[in-house]
Amino acid sequence: MPENPGAGPLRGLRIIELSSYVATPLSGLVLGQLGAEVIRVEQLGGAPDRSRLPRAADGTSLYWSGLNKGKKAIAVDLTRPEGRALVADLVVGGGAEQTPGGGILVSNTDRYPDLSYAGLRERRADVIHVLLTGRRDGGNAVDYTVQAETGFGFVTGPADSVRPVNSVVPAWDLTAGLYLATGLLAAERERRLSGRGTGVRLALEDVALAAVGALGYLAEAQLLGVDRGASGNDVYGTYGRDFVSADGVRFMLVVLTGSHWRRLLEATGLTDAMHAVEKAFGADFDDEAERYRCREVISSLFERAFADLSWRELEPLLQGTRALFSAYRTFDELAAGLEPGGLLNELDQPGLGRHLAPGSPLVMDGRQAPAVPAPRVGEHTDEVLGRALGLGAEQLAALHAEGLVG
Repeated sequence: MPENPGAGPLRGLRIIELSSYVATPLSGLVLGQLGAEVIRVEQLGGAPDRSRLPRAADGTSLYWSGLNKGKKAIAVDLTRPEGRALVADLVVGGGAEQTPGGGILVSNTDRYPDLSYAGLRERRADVIHVLLTGRRDGGNAVDYTVQAETGFGFVTGPADSVRPVNSVVPAWDLTAGLYLATGLLAAERERRLSGRGTGVRLALEDVALAAVGALGYLAEAQLLGVDRGASGNDVYGTYGRDFVSADGVRFMLVVLTGSHWRRLLEATGLTDAMHAVEKAFGADFDDEAERYRCREVISSLFERAFADLSWRELEPLLQGTRALFSAYRTFDELAAGLEPGGLLNELDQPGLGRHLAPGSPLVMDGRQAPAVPAPRVGEHTDEVLGRALGLGAEQLAALHAEGLVG
């Protein structure tokens, strides 16, 4: 969230988030970093993902803390109609007052009819309801199962592997989170223009299928057939792969343009040798598809050139070619090189202590929203219900006594 309360381009927007795991919490994180007030609703005791790995020594989830920075947190007994009624009041505005920037719910569950789009629209005509499902028909799916059915597993992993390999990056969850935020903002704009509410629905499997289509793989399979298998660290369709320097540094090299290619050959002294390979294979390496087709023989020449050079020698040589490259790093090596500034600021997260954490990667008028601590279970229950619904101390005490909030 922005440094100053109420700052940011989405100031005045109140979003109720009823969610867990990656995609929906990520959408709330992104919107909160842009200035929206994001109120996360959890069951008493906390959502099921509060204990997900990695965890600190006291059990605090670093995963949960990373996805929920800067949000408000309330704990409500969602198994009881009275508890869900409190959440519905928060969404629609409570009583006769309807907050202009409110009336927005983001969720990844449709188990509660009274918190559905149809149920909330009966109380507020301009409500915005954003729902993530696993499958288009409402069935369950998660990132790893969606990966399994969309083809990427068979083009991922070592080139000699016959087993499909899932990516450890939850790409569809991350993409879905950004789609959810985009859909919510589109619905909010429509509401400002027409006064109408919107039910936004997104299926995780549709996110993956749309990506397969956007990359051309779906059309390729229908029109040409796909039988290329896994290719290790080779970059499909162009030239790129990993190499090792003389002192054991493994790095990734990607050549995107003809200029990159020619500069790389000049720097490594391989111009004449590569022309001979072109002639032998009847290839034109100005065409990136031809570089991909002949990648094995090309790579054997680069391997010999790089094997005699240390990383200290290779790094300036590659920089001069303008090709893209990076040495591989572990998470530990990445963390060891972090410094405050830019995307990172020091965060004192309860349960974790002080550490550097990323804020928003978006730069708005030269500013980036810093990282803000994630809330404890129910940390803001009384504050939110008191301010948003006008409940006094006695009313809040009664809710606690009844076990409706925590």
